[in-house]
Amino acid sequence: MNARDLLQAISIAERLKDTTRHCYTSQGRRESVAEHSWMMTLMAFFMKDELPDIDIDKVIQMCIIHDLGECFTGDIPVFEKTEKDEDMEKKLLHDWVNSLPQTTAKEMRALYDEMEARQTPEAKVYKAIDSLEALIQHNLSDIATWTPNEYELQMVYANDRVTFSAYFQNLREEIRKDSIDKINESMKKS
Repeated sequence: MNARDLLQAISIAERLKDTTRHCYTSQGRRESVAEHSWMMTLMAFFMKDELPDIDIDKVIQMCIIHDLGECFTGDIPVFEKTEKDEDMEKKLLHDWVNSLPQTTAKEMRALYDEMEARQTPEAKVYKAIDSLEALIQHNLSDIATWTPNEYELQMVYANDRVTFSAYFQNLREEIRKDSIDKINESMKKS
């Protein structure tokens, strides 16, 4: 990608630094979409030795680009996002990706198609990381930031996204234990 195209693409992607998510950081401020993507990417890097048959570089690429559509729509929590919201985000993202240099656009479209189909091991790993990172972040944040439905979501969300891997099933269970401990600790204080 030439310098001018790179600067143009980054000027759009940079919006994710200011696009806040529903989650809070451990220090009490809203997390940005960029921070979520960074944490996912770091998780993938840390997991690479546990997933020797996975193309971890591809997973990292998926983690980096997965929420770029939110540059245009903002972040809508999974429990509030409608099909109409998803369609609009897809259209705006698709239009932007197609405006990129042909080689980059082709590569990104292929990654998005693979991510959406969730058939390859890499796409399954990416989606599991995406879902689990949100649960981990909730466990790191103050429980006062949780909405009432998140108590249940911390117990059941992403269960279906980890069935392909014993490693991810174990990670999901450890996250659930942390959630239970956090809830129990909160109840003792009140």
